[in-house]
Amino acid sequence: QVQLIESAGGLVQAGDSLRLSCVGSGGNFKSYDMGWFRQAPGKEREFVAYISTWGATRYYADSVTGRFIISRDNAKDTVYLQMNKMKPEDTAVYYCAATRRGAYSQINGYEYWGQGTQVTVSS
Repeated sequence: QVQLIESAGGLVQAGDSLRLSCVGSGGNFKSYDMGWFRQAPGKEREFVAYISTWGATRYYADSVTGRFIISRDNAKDTVYLQMNKMKPEDTAVYYCAATRRGAYSQINGYEYWGQGTQVTVSS
């Protein structure tokens, strides 16, 4: 079983950058594909980004393509989400998640979830 802990989010202004990290423990982190998801108030949780076990494959939601970058450091059991050119619509609780089911962007395919971290972007 894998435990995932996200770094603190924060309040930023539109156009700013912010990097989230997520540290895994209790399992073989490098054997898991990792994803980032987010949930805005009153909305369903949605896919943001995906990275395969060694980073060879990455997918992004259309809304963040060209602005967000997912990466991982298996030596540190950590996955990152670099968020650039942030917009107010990026405001949400962000979650990292782990899967060995080939889930890619499918929320229901992820086995383990972090507790979430709030990111707020002011206009």
